[in-house]
Amino acid sequence: MTQPPVATPNRAPDERIICALDVPTPAEAAALVERVQDAVGFYKIGLQLFAAGGMGLAHDLKAQGRKVFLDWKLHDIGATVEKATASLAGSGCDLLTVHARPQVMAAARRGAEGSSLKVLGVTVLTSLTAEDLAADDHSLPPAELVELRVRQALDAGLDGVVSSPHEAARARALAGAAGRADFLVVTPGVRPVGAALDDQARAATPAAALQAGATHLVIGRPITAAADPRAAALGIAQDIALI
Repeated sequence: MTQPPVATPNRAPDERIICALDVPTPAEAAALVERVQDAVGFYKIGLQLFAAGGMGLAHDLKAQGRKVFLDWKLHDIGATVEKATASLAGSGCDLLTVHARPQVMAAARRGAEGSSLKVLGVTVLTSLTAEDLAADDHSLPPAELVELRVRQALDAGLDGVVSSPHEAARARALAGAAGRADFLVVTPGVRPVGAALDDQARAATPAAALQAGATHLVIGRPITAAADPRAAALGIAQDIALI
């Protein structure tokens, strides 16, 4: 029988892996963190938990020394986004998403100024296909729309973007051309070999996403829905350890 992976005593949790805590309650999220903490160094709090006490959980995780990603995709008039970002910047959290629209990104950058909070522009959701974009009156296919929004994020002075693994290489190249070696490329739609794609239209394996230029991998159901979340997380960490 194959033994489940075990933690390597001298290996710190991999902060490139962001575990998506997409569960109904903070209590369930906290229990999941306890199970995967020796493999994962970063945790995403999305809209599901936001509506169920997500900021309280975020404060608890930060108090424990963990890194927190607020994936709330802010999108509103500039003044509202700026004030919301400024409020969240005081929480000590590490990453925040806004929709990659020029006015929204510029406002979020102003709101985060002087803090350690890094703001990411969400380019094109990984569940969307070219047909979905056409139905939403976008004339550009996904790859070209992502490229446009990466350029706009760079112009706005953002810290990075969220894109599918399929566009990670182009995002990295654009950031390099702009002299932004520190630019983050955070990729959802990451699925280990053999995992179900679920609702992800533009997915890749963890290793392929990192090799393409991703700096962080957002991984949800392959960990959270696994029979043994700890073993699943450790397996992914081991797969990318040498990258």
